[in-house]
Amino acid sequence: MASLTKIMQISKSVNNVTKLISNLSLSVNTNLVSNTRCFRRLPIQSSVFLHTSSTKYDLMEFFDDENNWGKDTVKVGREWRVDELRLKSNEDLHKLWFVLIKERNMLLTMEEACKRSYKIFPNPERIDKVDMSMTNLETVVRERNKAYHLLETGETGERPGKLVYNALGLRFYYRMREYLVPKFMNSKWFKKHHFGYEGYAVQKFLRLYREKLWNTKRRARTRELNQAKLLLRRFPNLDMNALKEKYPSVDVEKAKHSKRARGHFTPM
Repeated sequence: MASLTKIMQISKSVNNVTKLISNLSLSVNTNLVSNTRCFRRLPIQSSVFLHTSSTKYDLMEFFDDENNWGKDTVKVGREWRVDELRLKSNEDLHKLWFVLIKERNMLLTMEEACKRSYKIFPNPERIDKVDMSMTNLETVVRERNKAYHLLETGETGERPGKLVYNALGLRFYYRMREYLVPKFMNSKWFKKHHFGYEGYAVQKFLRLYREKLWNTKRRARTRELNQAKLLLRRFPNLDMNALKEKYPSVDVEKAKHSKRARGHFTPM
């Protein structure tokens, strides 16, 4: 009797499950029918709920908006700063990098198109702003990579380098890299990189090069001194601290007592 009651309970539960599945299938079918009827009757109202941005895969992606064509100025913002980029996630920085690349390609294309058509390229500083934004983004990514490698391995993770002299005697920073061929067998590397300098011609070049750099610095100091004297002549009550901040290489007291800084006045 116990086994018979168990069999009856199992059969009842199976019947309940089959009824539930049949009811669900019927409800799904009725919903599908009702939805298809709604789509047939009101195709415009149903399509309003779906929204996708228009995608372009033609050559017009390399050109600016047609509303900006022929304008003298275009309203643009400033570049991305380092402090702002530090607040972004790595995924956002990755997306922003591709946006900046796309914007730079567009601006360079528009600049070349304006040159060929002998027109003025509006707001050429946009290219500089994009380049500054990309440089700041690389700075933030390099900071994060350094912090990660220092935390995990105790090293910066960047390629090692050293200061060396080239064949002309100029000093530069050489970044090392790995090669499949050892250094003593890599003849191609020795032909391309010549560290160190020698010879009378190189010594003469270095002497003239240093003289040129010194003359450039001397002219810059003389130019700043003359500008400071002119300001003191035109504005006798000028703030000396502000003048020192603007021209740090100028001796303000010496410039103040020079003849060129004295103004024209008549004694009372």
